[in-house]
Amino acid sequence: MLTLIILIPLFGALLILPMSDTLESHSKMKKIALTTSLINLFISLFLWYQFDSSTSQYQFVSEFNQLNFCHLNFGIDGISLYFVLLTTFVTPIALLSNYTTITKSLKFFLISFLVLETLQICAFVSLDLLLFYIFFESVLPILFIVIVLFGHGNDRFRSAFLFFLYTLAGSLPMLLSILIIYSYIGNTDLQLISLYDISLDSQKLLWLGFFVAFAVKTPLYPFIIWLPKAHSDSPLAGSILLAATILKLATYGYLRVLINLLPDATNYFSPLVQTFAILSLIYASFSTIIQQDTKRLIAYSSVAHMAVVVLGLFSNNLVGIEGAILLAIAHGFVSPALFICVGGIIYDRTGTRIINYIRGLVTYMPVFTILFFIFTLANTGIPLTLNFLGEQLSLIGIWQINPIIAALGATGIVLSACYSIFLYNRVSYGNYSPYLPPLKDINRREFYLLISLLIPTVIFGIFPNIILDSLHTSVSALLFQ
Repeated sequence: MLTLIILIPLFGALLILPMSDTLESHSKMKKIALTTSLINLFISLFLWYQFDSSTSQYQFVSEFNQLNFCHLNFGIDGISLYFVLLTTFVTPIALLSNYTTITKSLKFFLISFLVLETLQICAFVSLDLLLFYIFFESVLPILFIVIVLFGHGNDRFRSAFLFFLYTLAGSLPMLLSILIIYSYIGNTDLQLISLYDISLDSQKLLWLGFFVAFAVKTPLYPFIIWLPKAHSDSPLAGSILLAATILKLATYGYLRVLINLLPDATNYFSPLVQTFAILSLIYASFSTIIQQDTKRLIAYSSVAHMAVVVLGLFSNNLVGIEGAILLAIAHGFVSPALFICVGGIIYDRTGTRIINYIRGLVTYMPVFTILFFIFTLANTGIPLTLNFLGEQLSLIGIWQINPIIAALGATGIVLSACYSIFLYNRVSYGNYSPYLPPLKDINRREFYLLISLLIPTVIFGIFPNIILDSLHTSVSALLFQ
């Protein structure tokens, strides 16, 4: 079943590949891409239904070792399950978000996002460290081309190069660490590496190599400059994918590599990571408040939320790690919704993302204003949303080992309320902007997109045990084995 989830998007891409990129075939290509991604979503939900949450062992394992130079080894556990589900859930939303706005090179656009879905799923289910690195990096060239071809503004070339070079250079120390592990052990299989007793000094060196790669991808201060630029200049579907799943590759890497394989070094460097996370949180929050570009503002808020995720991951206890995973999933719902609001619905109607030119939208867009308000509140972490539970559990987890860091982390709740409500108030209320013509309220496609992201945010916020019951065993094994 896992092999099926990996191959179905590629099959959809192959169906689109021979089709001519003309206006007559655009509708058919879009339907093929959307249908393929929805089929993959339903199969992943069936895999979730079949998943046995009582064991920490990898399930649905599939191996391909017929080739001497390549050992493909895939499996899923309680931790990777939800990142796979998030990927299959967000991909059709990303495709639908640009359903009517992309007309040039549509075939390449659709194939890119289907291939990206496969590559991300492979990264989340790889049981081989070298394989994880390959898929971790393989999303870069595709996203680079997507930003260059379909992005906004003349600055998109610089943003694309900044994104590509930052993340590629940051990942080179990780490759070096993997090669060192291979030279020691003779294998890069994750389960085999976990059985070896690596000395603390060696762990420290290896840990630093991996941490640099994950810190750039998270991103943590001072490696955050690429993210706001990449978001502001990429198409809406690219921003959705970046916020929802690409940043989660680093979250997954912390769990699967640093905490799992290098626990002593992780414990040793935890104060350093917590310091970086607090710096990222405070810097990004204050940077968010002064932003005038709406997409850049949401991008900086992503940095602040991911800093809280990192605090939870490095709390070294069950509560904090589970809270971090919940917050990462919640961020995968709410942040794309906000990008759809500001970078899709508002931008498509007004042609601008500068806040000073947008004002009083409630006059002509009351339904949109209500949904925007709900997601703004969710972004601040109000009760009855998954964001609230994720933030609270992450901060409770870090409180158990360092109350000062937890208190500093809690400032993010106040600051997120400041910049989120400030953005909403400026855009939605006040006198209607003279720079804007009368605008239409959201259409059916946009309404369904936002509701699709709102429903899981609220349902999981009220019933978090739907996720937590499957997480307990795997996270416990991560900590105590």
